[in-house]
Amino acid sequence: MIVTIPRIGKVDQVFTAPPSKSYTHRALIAGALGTGTTTILHPLFAEDTRLTMHALGMLGVSVSCTPEQVVITGCSGRFSNDKETLLDLDNSGTSLRLLTSLALLCRYPVILTGSQRMQERPIAPLARSLLSLGGSVTFLKKEGYPPLKVKGHLQGGRVIVDGTISSQFISSILLAAPYAETGVELIIPYSLSSRSYLDITLDVMRAFGADVTRDGYARFSVSNSTFYVGKTYAIEGDYSSASYFFAIAAICGGRVTVKNLRPDSVQGDRRFPDTLKSMGCTVMYTEDAVTVERTGDLQGITIDMSSSPDTVQTLCMVAAMATTPTTITGISHLRFKESDRITGTAERLRVLGGNAVVEDDRITIRPSPLRGTLIDPDNDHRTAMSFAVLGLGIGGVTITNAGCVSKSFPEFWDSLAGVMK
Repeated sequence: MIVTIPRIGKVDQVFTAPPSKSYTHRALIAGALGTGTTTILHPLFAEDTRLTMHALGMLGVSVSCTPEQVVITGCSGRFSNDKETLLDLDNSGTSLRLLTSLALLCRYPVILTGSQRMQERPIAPLARSLLSLGGSVTFLKKEGYPPLKVKGHLQGGRVIVDGTISSQFISSILLAAPYAETGVELIIPYSLSSRSYLDITLDVMRAFGADVTRDGYARFSVSNSTFYVGKTYAIEGDYSSASYFFAIAAICGGRVTVKNLRPDSVQGDRRFPDTLKSMGCTVMYTEDAVTVERTGDLQGITIDMSSSPDTVQTLCMVAAMATTPTTITGISHLRFKESDRITGTAERLRVLGGNAVVEDDRITIRPSPLRGTLIDPDNDHRTAMSFAVLGLGIGGVTITNAGCVSKSFPEFWDSLAGVMK
């Protein structure tokens, strides 16, 4: 699939945010581990979340879908796979990481693997933590990377978890922890990447009945005497996906309103509209919608985006249209995503005529005339969507392999079609 993006003028658009991918993954897992039946309303149906659903089915959990909901019959903390099970999670790092700890709740060993890119994404910090919790981990190809075989039992106790590469290592253990043989205490010794996603994990755990306490982002304690209970659970809108719509207003000028968003959400990407405000946009919040409008010039900023990784590329596109430089810091962990998003973003901006420099954990983007050209997103959904939005501001940008957006936002091109008319 190839899409060419035309340049458009000022906009006045209303969009609806798709359901949150992060909340959907975690609700699927809590429902699968819980007792009784869980009905997840308005889940995200995308490649990543379908991979999690399929994997839970492979582990013996009943998962059925209609267009508006997912119904899960929980396993009460013990999966019933009747033999060694192979889970191919393709390109979904979230699925693979969150399910790795769940393998210690299975009757038989679990092998977790994925695409070639997945086999280049490190998982050693999570594996080391599972060893101290009663697990056995064997790397089947390259040490520290998928594919890996996990077996053993989740014994519990005190564990140190390194979350500098990904907070999903911590979320993985947290989600499984209520079913350990003893309570689990997680100690986080270093500064975290993407720490706001732990807030989402805890939000879901508590909603399903888990007893978890915390000391900031340094320590988490999970009781093994209070478990997940099946319930009806509605998925909120996704600020990561909504960021592309907000960026349209910032890049093209005019106004964009995005519905189906909670102003009080714990999602880290909720801060994105306010980031645009600091660059010269105006922002208005209502009970279930956010409006971003730009009438004047965009000004560059310096900002730490360590807790909002999924909107870094979107912000880079806005920065490329600003009148002064922008520096984004705290982004070193983006090298381990579906692609190296730091280097890749800078290289593609330079192809468009942009001025982007990468240094350690930061990228600096300076004003420069831009021109349209061919952009290969390297099968990275967020690269495709962010450069498509930039294309609306400069015109002539052609996205190859545009179908890769189905990983997180299958309706993205349909949403953009109304703008490109």
